[in-house]
Amino acid sequence: MIRRGKDVWLAEDLRSDRSWVMPWTSTELSEIDAALHAVKDKRLDWELIQAELFPLNAVAEKLALVANYLEYQRGLVKLTGLPVDKYSIEELQIIWMGLGVHLGSPRYQDYQGQLMRKICDEGGDPANKHEHIDSADSKFLSSKARTYSNGVLRFHTDRIDVVGLLTVSQALHGGGSKIVSIQAVHNEILQRRPDLLKVLYQPLYRSRLGEEHDGTNRVYDLPVFAICDGKFTSHYSRTYVEAAQLLHDTPRLRDEQWEALDLLAEVCEELCFTMTLERGDIQFLNNHVVYHARNAFEDGHDQEHKRLLLRLWLSMANSRKLPDDHNVLWGSTGAGELRGGIGQQVL
Repeated sequence: MIRRGKDVWLAEDLRSDRSWVMPWTSTELSEIDAALHAVKDKRLDWELIQAELFPLNAVAEKLALVANYLEYQRGLVKLTGLPVDKYSIEELQIIWMGLGVHLGSPRYQDYQGQLMRKICDEGGDPANKHEHIDSADSKFLSSKARTYSNGVLRFHTDRIDVVGLLTVSQALHGGGSKIVSIQAVHNEILQRRPDLLKVLYQPLYRSRLGEEHDGTNRVYDLPVFAICDGKFTSHYSRTYVEAAQLLHDTPRLRDEQWEALDLLAEVCEELCFTMTLERGDIQFLNNHVVYHARNAFEDGHDQEHKRLLLRLWLSMANSRKLPDDHNVLWGSTGAGELRGGIGQQVL
């Protein structure tokens, strides 16, 4: 069935309708600055910030509009104009967490309690620091390891309702952010190959490589596309599918499954919208309806031209209900429930 709604869009729709871009006003920026100093006066670490400790009024109203837009409109929002040069990285972490707790509930991004990830190129071989699988002729990097490189990130979703990125600085060259409406991709596949669309509604095995503690050999199965109570959702990263196929006891994918994944990637590239995130830009994406990807980039020698984004994962109070089988990944599937993120290591 063809998917319809405001979250079904093409690149030209985002170019002609810029309602998804929301600049900060001077009043809102003053309010954010005052909230920062309220936290600093209490000498609080950013990890401890709760909404009542980061007092907002006009900004809180804007974030309520953002939450509505993410779930019921396009599924993406870009907030522009935060003066990042005015603040230290520690102050930006306070501001970013303060905004995050007013929008949703931050969730862990790895099994070691990481609530905010610095997305940057660490240099060297990511396999030396992060999870990977040694295959016959190479080191297969986890999705986490790939975020710490300057390479391409393929279209995927994160394991959370909403992912937020605050741009502290950008690379000298490259690093474009690519996004695509998943349901627009769904509709195009339906037109071209309805037989392969059916395959994407069937379970695929994925590895937990780089997610839970000792997750490499742990697999689960979920479909790429699913519908619950009329609402669409997708959880997908080809990296986890490929990682599972490197494990000897995982059932092999059929040819039609690989063909469906190839077509999915092809259509994503055809339909995507590419943007450059400037310093101070904030991007929020609803992972149920928007895939995101990244072009490769090259950092400069000075800090101003070294790409650095701060990432938050947010569970949303206005989120949609998910199919029961998604409990294996999300921990809970009820609408508005606290869910998603990475389970913590129990010692």
